[in-house]
Amino acid sequence: MPHVLVVESAEAALDYLQEHGSDVAMIFADIRLAGSMDGVQLAKAACTLWPTIRIVLTSGAAVDALDDLPDYVTFMPKPWRGLDVLIEAEKAVHQPQLPVS
Repeated sequence: MPHVLVVESAEAALDYLQEHGSDVAMIFADIRLAGSMDGVQLAKAACTLWPTIRIVLTSGAAVDALDDLPDYVTFMPKPWRGLDVLIEAEKAVHQPQLPVS
């Protein structure tokens, strides 16, 4: 049964993925994160090691990093609707992302 796991930083997310990456369908993260990595760095690292994970990044601030977002990352500006997140989660579970080439 799908569930949501909350972690405190990108580094904690990558630690979790090291143990359970094959069980994760989607990463939903803000571009600005606690710790030394931001959401874009997390997305790049996660897709390198787990290329079928769907990645959705969000931000409510004007973000210069949007130009640096990889093509395989979905960006949802804040404020977003809960339904939009559920739609992305549904896609992640039933339509895994193609591996990054």
